[in-house]
Amino acid sequence: MHRLLTGWLASCLVFAAVTAQAKTTAQIRWIESWGTAQPLSPAAPPPIRGGAPALAKSGPPVAAAPSPMVPFPATLKDQTVRMIVRTSTGGSRFRLEFSNALGGEPVSFGSIHAALARRGGAIAAGSDRRVTFGGKSSLTLFPGAEAVSDPIDLAVPALAEIAVSIYVPDSTATNTVHTLGLNPTYVVAGNATDAARLERPDVVRSYFWLKGLSVPAANGRAGTVVAFGDSITDGYATTAGKHADWPELLAGRLQANAGTKGWGVVNAGISGNRILRPGAGDAAVARFDEDVLARPGVKWVILLEGINDINMSIMPIMPESEHVSAEQIIAGLRQLIDRAHLHGIKVAGATVMATKGLPFYNDQGKSMWQQVNAWIRTSGAFDTVIDFDAVTRDPADPLRINPAFDPGDHVHPNDAGNRAMADAIDLEIFR
Repeated sequence: MHRLLTGWLASCLVFAAVTAQAKTTAQIRWIESWGTAQPLSPAAPPPIRGGAPALAKSGPPVAAAPSPMVPFPATLKDQTVRMIVRTSTGGSRFRLEFSNALGGEPVSFGSIHAALARRGGAIAAGSDRRVTFGGKSSLTLFPGAEAVSDPIDLAVPALAEIAVSIYVPDSTATNTVHTLGLNPTYVVAGNATDAARLERPDVVRSYFWLKGLSVPAANGRAGTVVAFGDSITDGYATTAGKHADWPELLAGRLQANAGTKGWGVVNAGISGNRILRPGAGDAAVARFDEDVLARPGVKWVILLEGINDINMSIMPIMPESEHVSAEQIIAGLRQLIDRAHLHGIKVAGATVMATKGLPFYNDQGKSMWQQVNAWIRTSGAFDTVIDFDAVTRDPADPLRINPAFDPGDHVHPNDAGNRAMADAIDLEIFR
């Protein structure tokens, strides 16, 4: 009888401990410290970086420049992928989010590990952690499914690089991928998820199935800021590996300010994305739920979209079916604002930046751009306005991007331009 009572008591204590741990985890308010947008439709070609001089309407032809997008394997089999992400705010532990948003066949990971990253794909000694899902170390993502890991007991500092390694045992199409990762991703043969160093890896710059990294909110005021946009937000013309896109620069400013250091920043930009029509990812009005409303702890979204809707409405090579009007763009923006407000999320409207110098630039596009920006600035529909156009345009010709910020394509701000954008955001709105 004594043994039965002892066993029963031990079982009760274990059950109570597990229940208490589950309750504690459930009570934690999580915010997203890093995240990316996984396109929900096949990727379109990269944004226009060159063009036929014969199409030029104003100024010199667009300078040809190498694309920052690095080809990645179409399939993986018996390979490990180690992705490098950088936190915005830190936390005592964290969780990872994976997605098989594009669907297709189920995706199985034989092993997943996370650690503090070091140079060249190495990891910091003593920091490797096995990632589990409901206590299991393997994961299968069925078509369209998402999964959030168990809490990972590893403290992550603010603005720190984290290595997330997944082992793909079976032949698997890489369909749910954020192509423009800008940080290195290492691919090696076999299961090397816990390897301190990787031997002769192939290096690409994409995020495979990985959607987010969340940490406990530091206080009741802290939240997630989602930078929602296109290639400019994605960091298309910034220096790879330098964390020079405006969302990451904003994260650095937030962390340097005592009143805002608990805020997380997510870059939900997709190169080529539009507000109203799909192509490079689903249209903004279609992906807003997934990339904003469904993320943990979102309190603000900074909305910078519209440039591709305008440009693809005036490109001579685009069919009439792809054209939209300024009124339709404004209606789409208003819908995004209304949907955010339904969830208690505030919206900062960012003005669309100048594009004079593109081969197809014309008066129609200029008129659409002016109409959309006038509405953003004066409608009062947004909770605040960030005038990216004002801080990036050429003082000598306001229809052009500032030459100091122009990498040669007349569209995408370089590192200095992204710094000007990040510095234009008033941190007081997050207080």
